Amino acid sequence: MNARLFFWSITSALAGFLFGFDTVVISGAEQTIQKLWGLSAGMHGLAMGSALYGTVVGSLLGGWPTDKFGRKPTLLFIGILYVLSAFGCAFANGVGMFIAARVIGGIGIGISTVAAPLYISEIAPPAYRGRLAGMFQFNIVFGIVIAFLSNAIIARFGGEHAWRWMLGIAAIPSIIYAVMCLALPESPRWLLSRKGDRAAGLAVLKLIEPDFSQAKLEAHADELMTAARAENTVASNFWTWRLRIPIFLAFLVAFFNQLSGINAILYFAPRIFELTGLGEKAALLQSVGIGITNLVFTFVGLWLIDRLGRRTLLYIGSFGYIASLGLTAWAFFSQHYIIVPACIFAFIAAHAVGQGAVIWVLISEIFPNRHRAQGQTLGSATHWVFAALLTTVFPMMVKLSGANEQPQRAGYIFLFFCFMMVLQLVWVKTMVPETKGISLEDMQHKLGIEPETAKKTK
Repeated sequence: MNARLFFWSITSALAGFLFGFDTVVISGAEQTIQKLWGLSAGMHGLAMGSALYGTVVGSLLGGWPTDKFGRKPTLLFIGILYVLSAFGCAFANGVGMFIAARVIGGIGIGISTVAAPLYISEIAPPAYRGRLAGMFQFNIVFGIVIAFLSNAIIARFGGEHAWRWMLGIAAIPSIIYAVMCLALPESPRWLLSRKGDRAAGLAVLKLIEPDFSQAKLEAHADELMTAARAENTVASNFWTWRLRIPIFLAFLVAFFNQLSGINAILYFAPRIFELTGLGEKAALLQSVGIGITNLVFTFVGLWLIDRLGRRTLLYIGSFGYIASLGLTAWAFFSQHYIIVPACIFAFIAAHAVGQGAVIWVLISEIFPNRHRAQGQTLGSATHWVFAALLTTVFPMMVKLSGANEQPQRAGYIFLFFCFMMVLQLVWVKTMVPETKGISLEDMQHKLGIEPETAKKTK
């Protein structure tokens, strides 16, 4: 693999590190914040979910700057938002300022889930696309591990204002990421299909494929521009019957991702473990175990994604979800709390190999060049709308179920997530195609969405 291409992919994927860190770092501070500002269950859920509401906004708007200004400027802007959010959270003097800072960070997260996987998929050769685009997910997981570990260390040594250090330390990697983005080139597909700059597009293609002859590079550039012109002859509206298959795929992969309960478990891991009788510090250390499990099995998912394919990994993940969530529900109902941490770790492993490895790769692959940013926006927005709703209502779900007084009642929550994963298994069996090893342009033919004008030229 081209070392330069690998570096660019790692740099853009670092947006995922900040995403993972910012998303989960709040878990170590959430109970302190609730006590410090005397928040009700409803306000506490709103404060905890505020970043996710920003993420919804960011994911809905992310396709516009990604298409209008380019992939590179958008990735750089994400880093600036993360820096502002980190400082805002660290110096928050009340819940209002805290929520505002978390919303800013959430906007950065939302845009990153549009721009980063899209950028990587557009610069990566088909044979490596799964692994390179999957590095976005790897960095999310790595950020989660570092956030859990950072929280555990700061909780021990940070003193009275430990929670501020937990949230503010995110400024360091945010600044590093923003500086690294300055070295990125623009996506050749954006240059050729959106800007129409053939010379600049060819220059980047040459950097990506230095062993290609000039004739081969020019033929590839012509192919991309021809595909873009063919796409432009079709109605430019995204919401068309022709795009129904990728639209449904993007919506449902994001919908099922969240209805597994993954964000609720990541956000509230210490609280869930405390329901089993673990002390506060022990619960925080168990949360570090979640992060490490996620990291190890994300490696497995990335190793398999271009070998077994996206659909096979979704099968593996679905069966793992069903088994682990079902056992977790049984453990709570039967009060065999000792197995809950192991069940949660198994759930995380299933997520990392399956949905975690696949979601951002699949969404970035299935739309035509002209509509890729809009398609990524749809998938990301769906993901974050349900993540925000689930995170906001989870504390109320725990309260209404009576799990605070009778922990065994938490089994109903995990049983619901298990049922949703049964539905996911049916969806994978009946609707999901395999996309491994197929060029982005040929994907349109596989999904039956190729423009008629392009078909006639073949």
